Amino acid sequence: MIRAKNLSFSYPEDQRPALTDLNFQIGRGSLCCLLGANGSGKTTLLRILAGLLRAEGELCFAQASPTRRLLPQNPELYILGATVEEDLLLGLEQRSPVVDKALALLKQFDLGDKREQPVHYLSFGEKRKLCLASALAAEPELLLLDEPFAGLDYPSALFVRENMTRNKEIGLTQIFSTHDLDLTADLVEHFIVLRQGLIIAQGSGAEVAPYLEQAGTRQPCQWYLGRHAPLWQGDQS
Repeated sequence: MIRAKNLSFSYPEDQRPALTDLNFQIGRGSLCCLLGANGSGKTTLLRILAGLLRAEGELCFAQASPTRRLLPQNPELYILGATVEEDLLLGLEQRSPVVDKALALLKQFDLGDKREQPVHYLSFGEKRKLCLASALAAEPELLLLDEPFAGLDYPSALFVRENMTRNKEIGLTQIFSTHDLDLTADLVEHFIVLRQGLIIAQGSGAEVAPYLEQAGTRQPCQWYLGRHAPLWQGDQS
């Protein structure tokens, strides 16, 4: 579980705090969505959860030092290797079970035939897949994703959604940011709605729905799985 109490953060160059007195709890193995318009504090909160920024207040994890991976919105910032395989294996123990498991992820992510390919030959969606594979190869306890659907075509977006679903099934805690719920609303257990660095609502979809418009976020156009009804009005299947 992750627990935050009075979590605040300010960038030195900004007059207004980026985050102010955030209080929340996220259960282990859950899928949590950070909602809000650009500039609401979503990326800052993800960086704090990843340990990249130090905030005021309390931030407690169930484990003393959980393995965390943050995937930025731009995959170019995460990729460091020259080839697909080199990037995948960076930072991993170079012994057979670890390497074999990592290479199996490449096949799962439809990159198995591109092991020796230079990373700059990959499409944007393929780079996003490589980033996910690299993060999961490290077997993190916490996976953080900043706008994971941004810039993706429909098949690639579906792939990211399917990966989120698989991660839920194995009990991986996932926190991601977005301002578009069309692909994920039915998967998320806990929503945190941010506006100008403040939490204005959190909880289930039904609990946060009345606050989305003031946070600069719209409700999904329809249920993702063919349910042509407004979100959070019951099962229409």
